[in-house]
Amino acid sequence: MTEANGPVRPVGLAVQDLRYETDGHTLLHGIGLTAGPGETVGVVGPNGSGKTTLLRCVYGTLRATAGRVLLDGADADALTVKERARRVAVVPQDASGTFGLTVREVVAMGRSPHKRFWEQDGPEDARRISDALETVGAGAFTARRFDELSGGERQRVLVARALVQDPGLLALDEPTNHLDIRYQLEVLGLVRALPATSLLVLHDLNLAAAFCDRLYVLAGGRVAASGPPREVLTEDLLAEVYGVRARVEVHPDTGSPNVVYLPVAAGSW
Repeated sequence: MTEANGPVRPVGLAVQDLRYETDGHTLLHGIGLTAGPGETVGVVGPNGSGKTTLLRCVYGTLRATAGRVLLDGADADALTVKERARRVAVVPQDASGTFGLTVREVVAMGRSPHKRFWEQDGPEDARRISDALETVGAGAFTARRFDELSGGERQRVLVARALVQDPGLLALDEPTNHLDIRYQLEVLGLVRALPATSLLVLHDLNLAAAFCDRLYVLAGGRVAASGPPREVLTEDLLAEVYGVRARVEVHPDTGSPNVVYLPVAAGSW
């Protein structure tokens, strides 16, 4: 029998002095980050700044060289794989290990942390899987093979897999990757409405400003700035971290910062 799931309880996250080294290179230099229960926190920065490495250390596919990841005060590295999966669900940029599986089978993988070894799906599992697929607009292709889907369709299925996991913390690496504008807004709106704490890696600064409570800007594996979007996304920071000229305005409808990029002169690269 599937283990009973109570209401989702958002998990508080604390990353303390996190350092990650590989092949003689330091990718993260003493990162500190917090996300309070129920907060939506964005991690932004240019390519190679350490965003995905940080996220992988949080959900456990990489083990930090030094520092700690705490989930509600508990050292995440001291948890079993199953215990960690009950607390943290992941939406990666791409999915490995899904070759030949149907969409429904991929989403059903999200129920595994709440079940005993080799336990079959019960009626409640089936209902949750169907509801999640409908929620992300993927109900029409539930029987199709996952590897035959478009990039945007795959991304929606991965979000559905995370939803059925009932996580206290959602770790999302470019969840809007491959999605058209409508689904970008719908997926981020869905994430924002969930009771879970969310940690999102995003490239689009305007989406990050609109949907995140706080932002951490990474540059060269260090935190260059952190705080509410309107305090962090300044013209000076964009010039320093991204090397671009931009005008930062206040969006008239949302009140969040809106970044307007200015043309780059030909030959300036």
